[in-house]
Amino acid sequence: MSILAIDTSTQVSSVAVASGGRLEAELTMQAKLTHSETLVPHIQEALAMASVKKEELEGIAVSVGPGSFTGLRIGLATAKAMAYALGIPLTGVPTLRALAYHFPVSGLQILPLMDAQKGNSYVEQYAWEHGRLIQKSEVRILSTAELLSWAEQLPDTVVLLGDVVEKRIEGKVRLPMNVMLAPPHLRMPRAANVAACGWELLKSGKTAHLMNMEPVYIRRSEAEVLWEKRHGTEK
Repeated sequence: MSILAIDTSTQVSSVAVASGGRLEAELTMQAKLTHSETLVPHIQEALAMASVKKEELEGIAVSVGPGSFTGLRIGLATAKAMAYALGIPLTGVPTLRALAYHFPVSGLQILPLMDAQKGNSYVEQYAWEHGRLIQKSEVRILSTAELLSWAEQLPDTVVLLGDVVEKRIEGKVRLPMNVMLAPPHLRMPRAANVAACGWELLKSGKTAHLMNMEPVYIRRSEAEVLWEKRHGTEK
């Protein structure tokens, strides 16, 4: 099975092609251009690098959030359009779960983070057990102080990763003794991780309905909040 994986949950644009559970090609970059400008060319380039025609794809995996509202919409719309046109299954991969694929080792508590704005972070707890990634908590929205207080109480070494590390943590706060920061190349989303997670979902038949599939936002966008305030409809 050859699959295409897409992650546009942050400013990073990442596209990967995997076949038989093996990564064939990946293009990951952070540029000033928007996802609407770069995503389709990146898909075409990744397919060319992997020597896979789009008609040969048998599935698509896409990061569904939480993350950038605009980025998630662009990634999901593109994935849905391709899946519909090619008549192939589509699966959604939680962004925080895909981030946890950076550290497939036991004895480590993994806290992937995404920016939730207003000084807060989306965070989930994961750990690898017997070769499987286990979700230890539901997604939470925490301040940096709350996050570090929680991490300090967890067993084993804790690793923090995601865009929040550079924005609010590294060099800005004192870390508990059991907490470490992921190195820069293991902090940000990668389509290779989405492909690895999506591969397992597609193999087990966990696919999405194209018409009903939506990004996982968790909170409302600032645009929605401002619109309601200006029009007097906020509850």
